[in-house]
Amino acid sequence: MSLVKKFATVGGATLGSRVFGFVRETFMAALLGTGPVADAFNTAFRLPNTFRRLFAEGAFNSAFVPLFAKEIEARGMDGARRFAEEVFGVLFTMLLLLTIAMELAMPFIVRELIAPGFADDPAKFASTVTFATIMFPYLACMSLGAMMAGMLNSLHRYFAAAIAPVFLNFILIGVLAFAWYSGHDAIAVGYGLSWGVMAAGLVQFAIVWFAVRNAGMRIGFRRPRLTANVKRLLVLALPAAITGGITQINLLINTNIASGKAGAVSSLVYADRIYQLPLGVVGIAVATVLLPELARALRAGNLNEASNLQNRSVEFTLFLTLPAAAALLVMSEPIVRLLFERGRFSPESTVIVGQILAIYGLGLPAFVLIKAFIPGFFAREDTRTPMIFAAISVAVNVSLALTLFPSLGASGIAIAEIAAGWANALLLFSTLVWRGHWGRDIPLLTRIPRLVAAAAIMALALHHAIGWLAFPLSSAASLPMRAATVCGLVLAAMAIYFALAFGLGGASLGMIRRNLRRRAAAPQSAAGEGPDAS
Repeated sequence: MSLVKKFATVGGATLGSRVFGFVRETFMAALLGTGPVADAFNTAFRLPNTFRRLFAEGAFNSAFVPLFAKEIEARGMDGARRFAEEVFGVLFTMLLLLTIAMELAMPFIVRELIAPGFADDPAKFASTVTFATIMFPYLACMSLGAMMAGMLNSLHRYFAAAIAPVFLNFILIGVLAFAWYSGHDAIAVGYGLSWGVMAAGLVQFAIVWFAVRNAGMRIGFRRPRLTANVKRLLVLALPAAITGGITQINLLINTNIASGKAGAVSSLVYADRIYQLPLGVVGIAVATVLLPELARALRAGNLNEASNLQNRSVEFTLFLTLPAAAALLVMSEPIVRLLFERGRFSPESTVIVGQILAIYGLGLPAFVLIKAFIPGFFAREDTRTPMIFAAISVAVNVSLALTLFPSLGASGIAIAEIAAGWANALLLFSTLVWRGHWGRDIPLLTRIPRLVAAAAIMALALHHAIGWLAFPLSSAASLPMRAATVCGLVLAAMAIYFALAFGLGGASLGMIRRNLRRRAAAPQSAAGEGPDAS
């Protein structure tokens, strides 16, 4: 299968999850706006979600899946089942103890670690503690579910693990729709969402649990013991936890800082949801597909193929993300107004979220390029260098966020995030070049400035069109008029960009045709990757 087709396959799965997550955020914006309950829920949800991404999806899966697959090969299904039961017993016990400890310490954690700025607002602080207490068991469900999903992927059963995460959005959308229909107040919506998250965790775990049983793997509970296999799992998981932890700790720090201003946490979340659409579709697809392809080429000693894979991936990401970045920069406010401005989401909130989204647009190419550069290290079994660069980017982010937040609010945190992203991208790229791991590619070097020029001209045309269409894009216009105008602008911008990209030589039919026809020798390894539905 061609590289572009693989990108499209994984990106399509991610897009479906992102769209449902976006629908969820649209309902939340209407019911909660950027008010205190929205801040409380988003902050409380960040805690189990951070642990989930850190342990369940990152460190645990990267260590458990290879060992489980190895047990299947060496000792058959019975040996793999015994190993899974050993891990399940230890994991369940650890999660139970962690959940009890976090539930008891939740007021301290919220006050001192996550949202110290909420301490001055007793109602918001109490809501955050309550919501986090209700939702935290979601972590245990998702961690155990990640183990089941890893087993399913090793057994070549992909559907259940891929579909399960979407149920979080289904359930929360149902909660929000019922609250909208019933006219519930904000605090009732917050409670409903918190219990919905808890229910979604149970549903997702049940789906993968029954799928594992149907696959012929019945897991029983064993007394937790640190066997040799379990110790090996912990040794392998630790480096991955450190690497993944850097990014997740960075998110918690930004939430900590943003809690000092009312509405800042929610404003960042709403802007991030829109920005995650192009980032998730392009960036995650590239990262998922490129790593196994690059590793295969390097194992075969085919350095020319490895270089071509990296350059074509960068070419593909820039071809799609430069226009998206330019569009977010110049038309962020009309997009936010169309998608969120209703109910409790005020015109003032639109301005703030629009400013943050425009700033995120400037960082979009950096974050997508990071996902294209990192496989160049991982495929060579170098996880230490990206970890160091991630730590440097966190230092840049925290120092800038602390400096800019007092004067710029949530926009200052967004500026810090994109500055850190560009620093990380430049460090990764320069190191690949310095080590001789990035081949010089004349077609790529000539196409990049032309793609930048095409995106810049498109942005200029959009800017003038938005000024001319001020009324149809304003709050005074009807929703159908705003939707038609925004869709028309997007279609016109796409036509302008693609015409310029091909006309200036930034892209060519030959380039697209080569990528579509390019066949990889290895089977597609990304089929088992499930999208992040959070």
